[in-house]
Amino acid sequence: MRFLLSLALGLFSFLSYSQDFSITGRLVDQEQKTPLEAATVVLETLKDSTMITYTITDRNGEFQLKGKSNIDQANLFVTFVGYQSYERKIDLSKNRTQNLGDITLEFQVESLGDVVVKGRAAPVIIKKDTLEFNAASFKTKPDATLEDLLKELPGAEVDADGQIRINGKPVSNILVNGKPFFSDDPTIATRNLTKELINKIQVVDTKTESEEFTGEAGDSENKTINITIDEDKNKGMFGRVAAGGGTDDRFEYAGIGNYFDNDLRLSLLGSGNNINSPGFSFGEIQKMFGNANSISVNSSGGFNFGGRSFGWGDGIVNSRNAGMNFANDFGEKIETSADYFYSGANSFNERQSVRENILPEDRFLSESDSRTESFTDDHSANLRFQAKIDSTLMVEVLPRLRYTEGRNLSNGSSTTRNQAGNLVNESSYDNSSDRTTRNFGNRISATKRYGNKGAFIRLNGNLQFDETESADFTNSQTEVYGDNPNQILRNQFTDGANTNNGIQSNLTWRIPLISKKLFVDAEYEFDNQNRTNTQLVYDFDENSQTYNQLITVQSTDFESTNRSHKPQLGLSYNSEKMRAGISAAWVSRKLTGEDLLTDTNGSRVRDIDFDNTFNALEASARFNYNFTKKLSLWTSYRLNNDAPDVRQLSPYLDVSDPINTLQGNPDLRPTNSHDFNISINNYDWESRTGYYMYGGVSVTNDQIVNKTTVDDNFVRETTFTNVDGVYNTYASISYNKDFKLDSLRTLKVETRMFGSINRFVNFFNADQYASVTRRLEPNIGLRFTWKDWFEIRPEYNISFNRTNFNRDFFDGRSFTQHNGRLRTTTFFPEWLTWENDINYIYNPNVGSGFQRNAVFWNSSLAYSFIGNKALVTFKVYDLLNQNTNSRRTATQSYIEDVQSTVLQQYFMLSFSYKFNTLGKKGEVRENSWWD
Repeated sequence: MRFLLSLALGLFSFLSYSQDFSITGRLVDQEQKTPLEAATVVLETLKDSTMITYTITDRNGEFQLKGKSNIDQANLFVTFVGYQSYERKIDLSKNRTQNLGDITLEFQVESLGDVVVKGRAAPVIIKKDTLEFNAASFKTKPDATLEDLLKELPGAEVDADGQIRINGKPVSNILVNGKPFFSDDPTIATRNLTKELINKIQVVDTKTESEEFTGEAGDSENKTINITIDEDKNKGMFGRVAAGGGTDDRFEYAGIGNYFDNDLRLSLLGSGNNINSPGFSFGEIQKMFGNANSISVNSSGGFNFGGRSFGWGDGIVNSRNAGMNFANDFGEKIETSADYFYSGANSFNERQSVRENILPEDRFLSESDSRTESFTDDHSANLRFQAKIDSTLMVEVLPRLRYTEGRNLSNGSSTTRNQAGNLVNESSYDNSSDRTTRNFGNRISATKRYGNKGAFIRLNGNLQFDETESADFTNSQTEVYGDNPNQILRNQFTDGANTNNGIQSNLTWRIPLISKKLFVDAEYEFDNQNRTNTQLVYDFDENSQTYNQLITVQSTDFESTNRSHKPQLGLSYNSEKMRAGISAAWVSRKLTGEDLLTDTNGSRVRDIDFDNTFNALEASARFNYNFTKKLSLWTSYRLNNDAPDVRQLSPYLDVSDPINTLQGNPDLRPTNSHDFNISINNYDWESRTGYYMYGGVSVTNDQIVNKTTVDDNFVRETTFTNVDGVYNTYASISYNKDFKLDSLRTLKVETRMFGSINRFVNFFNADQYASVTRRLEPNIGLRFTWKDWFEIRPEYNISFNRTNFNRDFFDGRSFTQHNGRLRTTTFFPEWLTWENDINYIYNPNVGSGFQRNAVFWNSSLAYSFIGNKALVTFKVYDLLNQNTNSRRTATQSYIEDVQSTVLQQYFMLSFSYKFNTLGKKGEVRENSWWD
């Protein structure tokens, strides 16, 4: 108690002694007397040059350094690209508010391009097209990762899923010394590279390798982070291993190892668990690889992480993973990298749902339950080969390969009643399916530069070979009641095979009109996709006990071709302040298709053979203007033309669900869409305040939608058709501000408002209708940090949804969802970290029998020792045992409440150890267990 009281008094005395200070001035060129915008001004201690605060000069060259500190004397340090650095001793003992007037900087003769000759690095340097942070200037905890460091950088945001934004713009790629680190998953770099390895963090516009080679402008709305590692720390090994076990037979294990030898890099990882995480759970292992919150459900019912798929089902998932990444340079002309990744998953899920189906003249209430088990194994490999034949010619070859095997077992039942409560149909099923998928692709690119004005010729080619084989067994019983009762019994086997073989080529010729600024781009693109969809359905023969009776009405052997030619002409302009471009293309598309299915006599079952030609205009325009180093505007327009896919065109009648059949439409037309987007980004380095706004409108003609007919017993038949009048509008504004309360305490305020209006057109029987859905979602979050002690991050989000219809037989509806979140982390004592993540969800509109609210609380306590190399973590998942995934979904045709299997409460103890032998270039530092 005495210790805590003394500590509190000490902190109070320190904060009381800290005083406000303010230092202003203006930077100008010594000869021209013009203001210098975006120069870095740092206030640091005299003793060890520790940064106290810093800022960036505005467009008038003015700056203000302000804060709270107990210092009496400090050093002012100024750097700017192309100029000599400037230092000055500041005495604050008598006057804590000072105006230094004009400070002149002398041009640096020794400077070459963006190289700055100076004794030490500034915290932030803004170059022509690069934002650079000096890692040593930002204080973090001793065992900080790259992700921890990014959270300390001004203008940088890292969410719970590891997604990064710099000044409001997303980071799409992370490089290490200019090369990819373990494929395209940024979190593997951010959560494994430690701060002690990092020299600089450079932020640039995202570019492809060929764009970098030709000097083209990158994508200003997406950023790439390049991590530079000191040469004396680029040889050796580093990584982590971890394992844990818990209640209810829960387990996890994970490990990653990296070997660096200058240009050679090798990384290995492996993991497994049964806690719904692809080897990337919360706590310490979260910092190693990722976060279970970043899992997203994919179209096949599985989940995705870092661009890779894990399993077919949600519910409870048991996953296992292994991977390898290799990169090396062979001389100055050849770069190579390769990676292999294996992921396997077994999942189990039970699901209950209640759906109110809305028809023009009636309502039907469907209740269903199901049980699903899934098993999958996935192998993927990628290779990158780049050769710079000479200073003007570069060739890239990027083959990729993927092989997947999966099995799915499911059974369930459903009942449907009309508005009067009478039973109109019921069904039960017991199905199984096996699938094998093979994918191979190869992208080849050759770029030839000529002259010195930015001209080039580029040829891209892309080969694609996809094949899926399937075996589906359907055993179902359906009872249809009403005036015409009917019983449908199915015991069938479907032998399926789908292929998609394609080739795409693109030739680009850039002709400069004004050297390195104004260009004419002439392009030609050829695309040919050949697809097959074979589904042979056999009935079960009781006599032979085999599936040998082909049902031609349910089978198909459909082939289609989508071939297009697209010449394009564009004009682009690039300068330091402005980037603009406009292009137009003429698309000549030919869709062909035929059903080759024959009966036992060799005769065609269906007379389907179509040959449709479509000509359409495509166009695009973009404009990007940087008003200042802080404020930028970006806008774009695009007119697209997209063909229907093979399943929408195929006349195959899918009767796997007897009360909901599906059939394609060979007469579908391509879809045309107009898309307009705009964004405004502003970040004030001096006040650490920024806002980001974006919005867009999309108008679609010939949108492909479902056309469903429903009889009196709620038996549905669905096909596809084209409609006009579909649009989507959206807008968002976010505002962030940092308040530096003193040298230890900071408060960050994050607010966001998102809104959208969507119009959708659909059918029920012969009735066409339109619905308009409006959504409004405000969000506010706070982040209070007391350095080296604790961090508190409350957040609240509410979502309002309202749907109206243009037909009287539909009633409008609305629903609201509340989400609250509180994250806390304590860092004292320094060897003990306590983390809490509390989520509150309230769904006031879900139906009776479904859980409306829940508090989901995860907590972990981590003890570090052996010089922060080892960590023991005790974790509690769902501390209050209230986890639920009850949810309500509202569409144009139904309102559905769903509840399914969810991971329940468990307690787990885990251990992790990190190793690091990176030392001076050409040497390996000894790594002692006890050092």
